[in-house]
Amino acid sequence: MAVTMGAPPSRGISAKDLAPYGWAPLVVLFIVGLVDRVEASLMTGMLPLIQEEFGLSDTAAGAIPTAAAIAAALVALPAGWLADRYNRTRIIAIVVFLWGLTTLGSGLATGFGIFFLMRVLLATAENIDNPASGSLLADYYPPANRPKAYGFVRITTYLGGLGTALGGVMASFIGWRETFMVMAIPGVLTALLVWWLKEPARGFLDKVVAQGGDEPMPVPATSEPRQVEGIGERLSSKVKFGKQFGAMLRIPTLSVVSLGLGLLTLGLSGIHFWLPSLMYRTFQVELKTASSLAGLLSIVGVVVGTLVGAWLGKRMHGRMKGARLLIGGIGITLGSIVQGLAFMVGSYGAFIGLLLLAMTLSALAIPNMTASLADVVGSSSRGLAFAVLQLFLAAGSAFGPLAVGAISDATSSLHTGMYLLIIPMVLGGLLCLMARGFFDRDHNRVLDEAREATIH
Repeated sequence: MAVTMGAPPSRGISAKDLAPYGWAPLVVLFIVGLVDRVEASLMTGMLPLIQEEFGLSDTAAGAIPTAAAIAAALVALPAGWLADRYNRTRIIAIVVFLWGLTTLGSGLATGFGIFFLMRVLLATAENIDNPASGSLLADYYPPANRPKAYGFVRITTYLGGLGTALGGVMASFIGWRETFMVMAIPGVLTALLVWWLKEPARGFLDKVVAQGGDEPMPVPATSEPRQVEGIGERLSSKVKFGKQFGAMLRIPTLSVVSLGLGLLTLGLSGIHFWLPSLMYRTFQVELKTASSLAGLLSIVGVVVGTLVGAWLGKRMHGRMKGARLLIGGIGITLGSIVQGLAFMVGSYGAFIGLLLLAMTLSALAIPNMTASLADVVGSSSRGLAFAVLQLFLAAGSAFGPLAVGAISDATSSLHTGMYLLIIPMVLGGLLCLMARGFFDRDHNRVLDEAREATIH
């Protein structure tokens, strides 16, 4: 008998059900996100060893995540198109399997050119699953529970510290090449896990919530992807996609939040990519210790901030206009300022303490921002909406590490490069605060569309 997870209850689903498909989908998508970040962040913890073997400058090393992010940005919108039209669990399973192959290829690379290519391919594959994952969560969990669902899955985006720590420790014992080879295994196993996940009906939960009431509604069967036939229909599909993309950009909450988070990512990507190297060079901390500590700070700060943010988001949602965006925006703004203060102190202990506080504050946004975006976009376009968000995030992460590396080579100071990136981070937080003025209107539009779909 085939293994299946995430099947709906036979009695149907009512507006009071908080997890109608169970918690297995959340656990599986959490594992997907965790493996994603671990495999992507391994290189950070081993960077000095890789630079030494290939003879790389800081600028050349910083160009790796830049090229990877540009490649990821190029596939963001096509990934959203796929997520809105095809089986999302199958899309994720296939790309996760590809992660494992590219991680293996990183360890087997015979030269820097091949290694560079493997890291770019890994980032490309990783970015294809994000719109599908974001869209699935909105169909597995209703609005009341979306902060928790998105919080636990999106928390993995910021748990790259685990990969950094693993990379540094494992490389010190078995070598950086062997570390990549061993860490290819989780990707292959995770792909099998996702293959067993059942695809939910698109938009059904929105209809249930819009209708309200305690009476369960029967769950429709998941429809098979419709095949586009003929040249004319394919051209029509492309035109519709262009209009759909334009419609996404005209949703103020989505556009403003995506821009704000893109600016935040510009700073965070540069700072966290170089953080172990900063500790290694400036405070003379051993590489494995620096990598482990940087990873631990990230994990603790993100977990605590996400849990507090999810609790605050659920408690304040509906009580205050744009409450989730207010919580996230304040967290990002204050966290960015505190992170800037960390680079000004000369004490190693104060530096670590301020970094931990900054990460915790910024993590308040993780469950609240993504849940807010899911609430302002209809089910037929959520894949594309999360692709738009991913496009901004990829654009931000493309230049952070390169900027820090280039400034470091020019000034002989990693501190200077990191400190300059605090400015866009603060601007990102202020933009997220501004977006709360648009939220109620955009959210009510989605509910009205769901009610009309239920009536017809």
